Amino acid sequence: MQRGCIELLRTRERENPMSNPNTTTYVLVHGAWHSGQAWDRVVPLLARAGHRVFAPSLTGHGEKAHLLSPEVGLDTHVADVVDLLVEEDLTDVVLVGHSYAGLVISSVANQVPDRVADLVYVDAMVPTDGETAIDVMPVTQFLIDQARGSESPWRIPPLPEDPAAGNLFGVTDPADIAWLRTMMSDESVRCFQEPARLDNPAVDAIPRTHILCVGSEPEGLVRRAVPATQPNGTPAQVWELRSGHDCMITVPAELTELLLKIG
Repeated sequence: MQRGCIELLRTRERENPMSNPNTTTYVLVHGAWHSGQAWDRVVPLLARAGHRVFAPSLTGHGEKAHLLSPEVGLDTHVADVVDLLVEEDLTDVVLVGHSYAGLVISSVANQVPDRVADLVYVDAMVPTDGETAIDVMPVTQFLIDQARGSESPWRIPPLPEDPAAGNLFGVTDPADIAWLRTMMSDESVRCFQEPARLDNPAVDAIPRTHILCVGSEPEGLVRRAVPATQPNGTPAQVWELRSGHDCMITVPAELTELLLKIG
């Protein structure tokens, strides 16, 4: 679907948010190197089900790619999402983070827990208080070390396509890979070095759902296990989705079906 159609759907949802008493507000946050466009196949499916959907591009990505600088970090991206929630006066939000954005949504909920109803980690980094992306996924340090030897040591280019597996972030269809490349941009090193904050006791009460992409995990990449108990004391809610890492691109209908169960 063209981006103009996506924006039209978003506009209609903003103009008439109370048309459905069962409306849920979803805020979908993209991962490193991606943009809000990564959710373009999920947004209309949620909107057609009667829900409000926001899929912003974080600073340095998408329409904000020109704002990338050494000063852009995790705190910048947290502010992006907090500002959206406040400016749009969004409450009871299902806050969804993919990959790196697990750190983003965690810190967002820490700042404005009264606006967040659920946290959804889609094949995402799940930090504890004070952890960085490097702590959650140590291989990130390798990318930072590689960047140090480049002309711009503060920026990390998107990961290359895996020629052996024939995929890019788990996307295998050539047309989809080509589309994915159009939305990708560099990431600032600071995004992986700044710590997530979860020191607000109120954030522990927010229910969490973990959606894990399984079946095509990169060799040698070890996913951190989800604790059996959530911070709120209830059993962990973990769902598996047979997909590569970018499930919003490869299996948007299946991902949407899971998100609708939460809302």
